[in-house]
Parts: sequence; structure tokens; C-alpha cells
Amino acid sequence: MLKVLILRSKLEAKKDQLNQLRAKDADFETRSAELEAAINEMTAETPEEDRAVVEGQVETFAADKEKHENDKKELETEIAGIEDEIRAEEEAQRKIEKPVETRGKGGVETMETRKFFNLNAQERDAFFAREDVKEFLLRTRDIMTQKRTVSGAELTIPTVMLDLIRENILKYSKLIDKVRVVTVDGKARQTIMGTIPEAIWTEACATLNEIDIQFNQVEVDGYKVGGFVAVCNAVLEDSDIALATELISALGQAIGFALDKAILFGTGAKMPIGIATRLAQTVKPDNYQANNIPWVDLHTTNIKEIDATKTGAEFYADLITAAAAAKSTYSRGVKFWAMNETTYSALMAKSVAANANGAFLAGVNGTLPIIGGDIVVLPFIPDNDIIGGYGDLYLLAERAGTTLAQSTEYKFVEDQTVFKGTARYDGLPVIPEGFVIINLNNEAPTTSQTFTPDTANDAALKALAVGSETLSPAFAANKYAYKVTASGTTGAVKVETNADDIDKLVIKYNGSKIENGDTITFVTGTKDLTVAVTKGAATITYTVAITKA
Repeated sequence: MLKVLILRSKLEAKKDQLNQLRAKDADFETRSAELEAAINEMTAETPEEDRAVVEGQVETFAADKEKHENDKKELETEIAGIEDEIRAEEEAQRKIEKPVETRGKGGVETMETRKFFNLNAQERDAFFAREDVKEFLLRTRDIMTQKRTVSGAELTIPTVMLDLIRENILKYSKLIDKVRVVTVDGKARQTIMGTIPEAIWTEACATLNEIDIQFNQVEVDGYKVGGFVAVCNAVLEDSDIALATELISALGQAIGFALDKAILFGTGAKMPIGIATRLAQTVKPDNYQANNIPWVDLHTTNIKEIDATKTGAEFYADLITAAAAAKSTYSRGVKFWAMNETTYSALMAKSVAANANGAFLAGVNGTLPIIGGDIVVLPFIPDNDIIGGYGDLYLLAERAGTTLAQSTEYKFVEDQTVFKGTARYDGLPVIPEGFVIINLNNEAPTTSQTFTPDTANDAALKALAVGSETLSPAFAANKYAYKVTASGTTGAVKVETNADDIDKLVIKYNGSKIENGDTITFVTGTKDLTVAVTKGAATITYTVAITKA
């Protein structure tokens, strides 16, 4: 499998080179047209030196063109060879290998499969023989056996292991291979095409007209998704394979599930913007990027409801009409339709009514009848809702870098070691017109979902009071600036936090630190009361400007 990963990396690099060469085809066409025009302009009176210049340019062009075409052919041949090599490697890995005997812990003979995340015996042994992998697993066991606490330290996962984690994310995420994934370092701008104008017909040798093609950009960041998993220490003691399998499987599954949910329902706050979230917008968000394509209200055109009483052909006719709201402009034409198991079963049942012979039913087996596109079953989508469209119009940015850290303290009494894993993604539907939400029960579709709260970094306040004074505006956890016109001379400052175990709480009035619940004496004029709350990586500061006449 490692060889396949290397070959795929090499294949992508060659394809990028080929695309860069193909992008120059237009330049050669332009040069050819210019030379043709120069030749046509020559007459019997054209000086010989001018003719010589044109002839020299023609010869140079011919040589450049020949080299350009040869370079493309060589890359195409290399790409075909790499693809053949990948197919051969994958075919070899699909062969079932016999188990081998290994001597387990304490000299007991055990049977161990040769397969480890699609690696054959030689590739698996090479994986665990790597110095970076051995050092990583050795340090992991060392921390566990000596019962040492890791404080603020992280073990970086070896790059070769990251490839397996990413591959495992692909296994558990059902949407990541349906959308366009790009790898970025830090914040990155992705160029996207605007509305394509109509080209202009003219004579074969006439001057071309200028057409206005607009390019837009979207900026993507990398938000962290992850968590921790507790692993029984006995598993850590047994073998490197058991340890690595446990970590890669658990973290890949958790991150894959979170990615799918964010692609469909992401809020855009510390996570990607989901398809449903964007389609449900009724006004342009304040933070809408200036260089993005013009914002369009799609909450009526791309959110549809179907009459629940219809069945059979009538139902599917309505479904086809609703699905057509997803426009294929700029797409390669590959669609997906996400729904839960109940909705999928309902589609199959309605297809039976459409065709008792079962021909229509066969079309529901993994694909949407007539409309086309893979059906993706996800448990968190509500009953009767379908979210889908042209997946390549959704941009998912993957940030390089994943880390794993461990501690023996959190689950010490249960004889477990806790591992945490993270990956970094951002994303948004760059052409939201390419997607649609459909409800099959003539009800308003669900366009938002509740995500597992980030309680480890929840620094928001639950309540804030300054005596009996009135805060303006009224307190809300996500509002951080307030005003108070003091009617009295003193007031007790009292705050409540969402989390009982916040890391730090600092309250100051007029520059002096006070404790929660202390009574302050208002100072004439306007003075600030600040409340800074820290929890995990988050720090939120609330400011109250108190005015005393």
C-alpha cells in the first residue's frame, strides 16, 4: 500500500505538469494566429529583412510547438504507465494472503493476519521497521508503562502514519470523495470562475472580440476537528499492530463522521460552511468575503417540498423537477444525494408503486432513479430530507499536519491511556446554485443540526450582573460589549460561567482586580468593568462601560 501511495503522489505531480502544459495550448494558438496575420500582411513590396524576421519567428514557433507537443506526449505516456503500475499493485494487494505464525507475548504461538490497512506482509514490516514509527510507538509505551504525565507535550505522528489515517478517514467519510478536496498550507485563496459570457462568432481571419470572463476568489482557513479516545493499556502492551490499528481506526471514524456532518450542516463558526446552511441563508452574512461570487438568496429556489400524497410515477416526476433546481454550471456533472436509511427505504417503496415489474426498483439500488447520482446514507439527516447536487462545486480544504498526544492521568483508575487526534479542514459550497434540499413529506426541510458542543474550550459566560443596574443591551453569551448608567453608588459584580472547571477568571474595574461577587464603588465618569474568561484554548473578554454621573 505504501508503494501505491507513492505512485499516486507521483501520478498527481505528473498530472499537474500535464495540466500546466495544456494551459499553454491557447498561447500557441494565439502565436499561430499572429504569425498567420503577419504572413498575410506581406506583399511584393515587403523588404527582405522584414520577411526574414517573420520567417525566423515561424521557425522558432515550429520548434517550440514541436517541443511542447512532445513534452505533452511524454507526460501522457508516463501517466499511463504509472496508472498501469497502480492497477497492478492494487490487484496484487487484493489477493487473499494466508495467515502467518508469529510468536506472541510470553512465547505463546498466535496466528496473525498479514493484512494491516491493506498493506501486505512486506509493506507492513517495512512500515513498523521505520525509525520514526518505532520511536513514536516506543515513546507511547514508555509514557504508559512509567505512568508519566505529558504536560503540554505532543508527539507528532510520522508522515507515513498520517497517510493511513487520511485513508481511513476516506473509509469512514462518505462525502469526502464526492466533493473537491484541496490541500493548503495556512490560509489560502482559491480562484473560482464567475458567470461565463457567450462567445462571439466572426469570420475565420477576422479580429477576435473581447469577452468579459470574471474570476472570483474564496479564502479558506483550517479549523481543527478531532477528539480523544481511551485505549486499554493491555492493548498497548500487546503489539505494535494492535496499538496502531486501534488508534487509526478510532480517530479515522470519528473525524470522518464529523466531516460529513460539517459538509452538509456546518455553521461556518470554527468549522466549514455546510450546504444546507448556505441554502437557508435569507440575507448576505456580514462576513461574506468580498472577492467571492455575488451572494444570491436561494432559500426559495433551492429548497423544495414534494406532495407527500403522491406515489409512483407522479412522485418521481415531482422529484425530478425539484432536483433540477441544482444547476450543473461549472460542474463535471457528477451528483450525490444524501439521506438517512428511512428516506432511502421510502424511495424504494415508492419506486415499487411506479413499476410493479421491479425495473424502477433496480434503479434505486445505490443511485437515484432517472435523475442519476450516488445515494449516500447518513444517520444524522432527518427523515424525508434529501440534500444533494454536484459535489465538485463544494470546496473542502485540508490543512497539512495532524498531531497525536497522550496522557495516563485522565483514565488512570480505569487502566487506560487517552490519545487525542486532530485534523484541520475548512470548506464551503463555492457555487451554491449547484445544490438543493428536498423534503418528501411536503414539510419544510431541516437546514441546521446541533453539533457536539466544544465544552473543552467554552469560555462564554452564562450570566453577568452589576448589582441591580440595567445592562444595555440585555446580556447574551455571544455579546461582549455593554453599557451601564449607574443609578446607585455601589453594586455587586456577579458572573456565572457555562463550565464549572474554567481555567481562569479575571475581573477588573477601573484597572483594579476584584473577585467574583465583590461589591464595587462606582467612580464618577465612565470606567470599564472587564471580565476575562479562559477555558482551554479560548479566552473571551466581556466589557461593561459603567457611567456614574
